[in-house]
Amino acid sequence: MTKIALVTGGNKGIGFETVRQLAAQNIKVLLGARNEQEGKKAEEILQDDSLDVEFIKLDISDSQDIENTKAYIERAYGKLDILVNNAAVFLDGEWFGNNVESVPMKTLRDTFDINYFGTVELTQALLPLIKKSDAGRIVNISSLSGSFGAHLDKNHWLYQLKPFAYSASKTALNQFTVFLANALKETNVKVNAASPGWVKTSIGSDEAPLTPEEGAKTGVALALLDDNGPAGTFSQAGENITW
Repeated sequence: MTKIALVTGGNKGIGFETVRQLAAQNIKVLLGARNEQEGKKAEEILQDDSLDVEFIKLDISDSQDIENTKAYIERAYGKLDILVNNAAVFLDGEWFGNNVESVPMKTLRDTFDINYFGTVELTQALLPLIKKSDAGRIVNISSLSGSFGAHLDKNHWLYQLKPFAYSASKTALNQFTVFLANALKETNVKVNAASPGWVKTSIGSDEAPLTPEEGAKTGVALALLDDNGPAGTFSQAGENITW
């Protein structure tokens, strides 16, 4: 039976490449995007490459979109094998420095609405469908910026980069990963967090050393884990990262 995957924020960057790489594995991939025009354009590009990709309108900060997505997947496919929580925003303004003393509350709330609350709400809504899979996989696309270890290490390249809203939202996402993996440890569902690395995207900037194709590989590998694969981990390119 064909595997069904959903990738949020799948219209560009790491999300788009995640959709492409999963579809290349003969997986039916639902490309979630809040912008219908951009989502359909991405769908068309990938379908032109003979990939089984279907756009689905999904703004993860919109509870109605989440309910509509759940209802559609349940009606059309009856299960969900892979959920890649990729959709995210960066609203701090810049990466360099530490803005914890001045970041506006609106920036914090708007960041958490997408990067944390929307992701948690969507995952909770889709869990009954994921549990119907023979090998459910949930991948939370996190960031090295969410690592306490990196931010406490004065010798780490990330030490000087402390955008508070984005980093805090990814730290919270990591906690969600750990707790959800624990809650599902007796099931066939594996939950892991991926750090794509510093990638050329609207968030990572053109100065980043990695391409979106390279950045997508960690999340795709976690989405395709076999039964012996890990759960409750935070990794990049197969190497575990300090929480």
